[in-house]
Amino acid sequence: MRSRLLWTAVIGTSVLLAGCGDRAAGPAGDGRYGRLALAPCATGEGAMRAEAMCGTLEVPEDRGAPGGRRIALNIAVLPARNAAGLEPVFFLAGGPGQAATALAGHIDVALREVRRSRDVVLVDQRGTGRSNPLDCVAADGTPLPFDATRMSDPAAIAGYAQRCAAGLDGRADPRHYTTAAAIADLDDVRAALGAETVDLVGGSYGTRVAQQYAARYPQHVRSLVLDGVAPNDLVIGAEFAHTFESALRLQAAQCDATEGCRERFPTDAPTQLRQVMDRLQAAPAEVEYRDATSGAIARGTVDADTVTTLAFVFSYAPETASLLPLILDEADQGRYGALMALTAMASQQVGGSMNRGMQWSVLCAEDFPRHRSDDRAAGATILTEEVARMFFAACPAWPRGDADPDRAMPFASELPALLLSGELDPVTPPAYGERVVAGLPHGRHLVLTGQGHGTLHLGCMPKLLARFIETADAAALDTGCLGTMRGVPPFTSFNGWEP
Repeated sequence: MRSRLLWTAVIGTSVLLAGCGDRAAGPAGDGRYGRLALAPCATGEGAMRAEAMCGTLEVPEDRGAPGGRRIALNIAVLPARNAAGLEPVFFLAGGPGQAATALAGHIDVALREVRRSRDVVLVDQRGTGRSNPLDCVAADGTPLPFDATRMSDPAAIAGYAQRCAAGLDGRADPRHYTTAAAIADLDDVRAALGAETVDLVGGSYGTRVAQQYAARYPQHVRSLVLDGVAPNDLVIGAEFAHTFESALRLQAAQCDATEGCRERFPTDAPTQLRQVMDRLQAAPAEVEYRDATSGAIARGTVDADTVTTLAFVFSYAPETASLLPLILDEADQGRYGALMALTAMASQQVGGSMNRGMQWSVLCAEDFPRHRSDDRAAGATILTEEVARMFFAACPAWPRGDADPDRAMPFASELPALLLSGELDPVTPPAYGERVVAGLPHGRHLVLTGQGHGTLHLGCMPKLLARFIETADAAALDTGCLGTMRGVPPFTSFNGWEP
């Protein structure tokens, strides 16, 4: 079964005159940004935190009943270093289910050049972070633990979703936590800040939010940056089996083009992955390994699911994908310790980054009704169609709203847009960016050689982002600096790659 993959991995932007365009209301001496009263804070997760100005804005939970329950949106503003009063930049997080403020430290790095003259605004999308999160708790308020190892069939997941929904009674109605509601929230934040127009930077699922906001409120958007592009008509999760397979083939070609890797691993990674999976499907192995976080000796069971989980999660970034040929070769020889240690570490890092309830509210309303079984994946791909079935397993039990079918129409706009893709991205491949840029006459699509999912922070990209947002002219960007970007060579031993 591929259930653990779902829960650990799927869970996954010439000079215009400075006077052009409307200006956002900058911070007043009393800490007010427009109508918002914000206070100094540090936001983010772990070591990746950033100094910001934080506050909340109340909005109706049900947009059709403005007199009903209200929820507070959690907002953090990374202030411009020079008070230029230019349009703010809204960063839109991925998932669905990721909280924007949790990424504050990372966004502070990726948009450091943008922040020279513009505020960067982070809004936890309703249902995530501190914006009335759809956390799964029992009726008495105690957390509902989710054991991925026991959620091996759709009925078990649907049962868990039913208990989670019951625990939300009285504090949230999951039907109102969709992308449509989220873009209305964003426009309320924009208005409260006093900004007539904004620039949007979206990552992964956040690119869907950006496209739909720009389609609904084009008069309030100055430019868009879409990183890891998800087309509006994409059924999230339905194509993972094929996009992952394509990424594996590209990774294998990279190894084959590297002499040391080709000689060290004569069997390509996709073939070796299947061999290891078949062996573990027939006989899972008990293994002793050293926990990468604590250093303590631990024991666990390695099965086919363990291997696919690691391969999928590690394929997101070239730094981790470069380990796959070595890890798979070790496993093919019956040495599973490194594989198990890395899987446990990846699960710890990824497992809590998405809000499961909010993710279901989006997927079950917007994607599940459009999903059709794909027999092409049966036996032809490593992940198979089962991944999509497990992805939507909660939907029959989860309260879901009605999605406007027009929001799944391809995005078409005259707005300036910069689209970014990683060549090796296993979930939003460059082909998706090509589909979207076809409807954007003032758009430009950049594919970063050897890179994976998420490119805002890489190489000279922060400078290019600042230049694009300054000029709103993607065609005029000098992208020559990207020519020096290369993938990470595959590791041929645990000491690294060969010179």
